[in-house]
Amino acid sequence: MTDRRPGGNPLWAVYETIAMVIGLGTLALICLGWLPFALLLRPLLPRRRAQAIGRGFIANGFRCYLRILEICCACRFDLGELDRLRDEGPLIVAANHPSLLDAVMIVSRLPNAVCVMKASLMDNLLFGAAARLARYIRNDAPLAMILNARQALQDGARLVIFPEGTRTGNFPLDPCSPSTGLIANRARVPVQTVLIEFSTPYLGKAWPLFRRPQLPLTCRIRLGRRFAPPTDVQAFTGELEAYFRAELGDNGGSPACRPA
Repeated sequence: MTDRRPGGNPLWAVYETIAMVIGLGTLALICLGWLPFALLLRPLLPRRRAQAIGRGFIANGFRCYLRILEICCACRFDLGELDRLRDEGPLIVAANHPSLLDAVMIVSRLPNAVCVMKASLMDNLLFGAAARLARYIRNDAPLAMILNARQALQDGARLVIFPEGTRTGNFPLDPCSPSTGLIANRARVPVQTVLIEFSTPYLGKAWPLFRRPQLPLTCRIRLGRRFAPPTDVQAFTGELEAYFRAELGDNGGSPACRPA
């Protein structure tokens, strides 16, 4: 992706700072606004009804959030290929993880999506209640994670997982854990790879949260290879990692993704 950032313009730097405040502030307001409802609905409603409401709100809320970023913050998101998965059955969606926006973008396009999340985010005051209402899956207990993921897939969900386990530190990809293969093996569902390409390293692992972004920001998501449910998890994990590396290339699919 080509960097079209206006150089040496102090007004643009001011705009980038304002855009950062708008972007982070809007997400915080959405989460805070939903927080009391998420806390109340989980104990009051049957499990399936509560999780359907939770997942629906997150998907629609994220979609609105991305639209605000496009209108106010010089961001452009090319996510149309994900729409091809909307009518699919149970499926593992496995993506590389260059930024904090990755799950936001994927979930915004997929109905009935459930994410495997860091336990720290599940326990987070701002995000945790919504994630628990939607029955997202903690990653801190491997056996429970695999069993819960299998159950979600058997119930018809699309499981979103990042095989690296955290945001990429060494582009184009950090080593993949066997979790994706273990889940696919147990649930007997295919693994659809998703390739995320960013124009800047903003919100990457090496980018401080409150550091001014480099705008404009563009992101493209494309569908990659679909893998059949594996029988040999170790071989599958190696093949999956090799595929991501080959597709993303030396620059993680985006020359600007390397931290400055």
